[in-house]
Amino acid sequence: MMGAIFPQCVCRGRSVTFHQGCMDSRGWLTAATRIPSPNFNQRPPGTQVSLLVIHNISLPPGEFGTGAVADFFCNRLDTSFHPYYAEIAQLQVSAHFFIARDGQIIQFVSVLDRAWHAGASQFQGVGNCNDYSVGVELEGCDDVAYTDTQYAALIGLTRQLRQTFPLITHERICGHEHIAPGRKTDPGSAFDWPRYLEGVAQHTNR
Repeated sequence: MMGAIFPQCVCRGRSVTFHQGCMDSRGWLTAATRIPSPNFNQRPPGTQVSLLVIHNISLPPGEFGTGAVADFFCNRLDTSFHPYYAEIAQLQVSAHFFIARDGQIIQFVSVLDRAWHAGASQFQGVGNCNDYSVGVELEGCDDVAYTDTQYAALIGLTRQLRQTFPLITHERICGHEHIAPGRKTDPGSAFDWPRYLEGVAQHTNR
């Protein structure tokens, strides 16, 4: 999937015209595993998607491959499984995409809708980043290196998102730490920003 070339998609209000090989007409990536989350709402009328926010998450903290992130985003965490789950089970959050350690992409919310990933946030003086952003969660921790397959998947996904939403420029890709400083630290020191952004630029210039 990540090596394919996808033609540009054109946004027309709440509806989007997607060419073959891109996303479907409802804003779902056809090649991703789809697990719809109930934690979303509509973007404010007339909103143009113009920001990409990168996060990390692991459940339980520091453990990978448990399947608990999907349960968390779908409000079905088993609180008896781990003490930490009881602390967060009441939260209602989501992201548009989740990239597992093996590079698998799971989509929880249509890119046309407003996922609940950023919380209290602002970018360049504009608050409520959820309104105008796409959120991507990487399975990981701030201080644990991300995998090669995650970088490859993220670079490919970013390219698709930039084709779909041209206002997501190089300068409008950020981490959760950048839009909620002091409150959030992800994707953390382990995330290789130069590697990722150079990869996105190389794909864009082909």
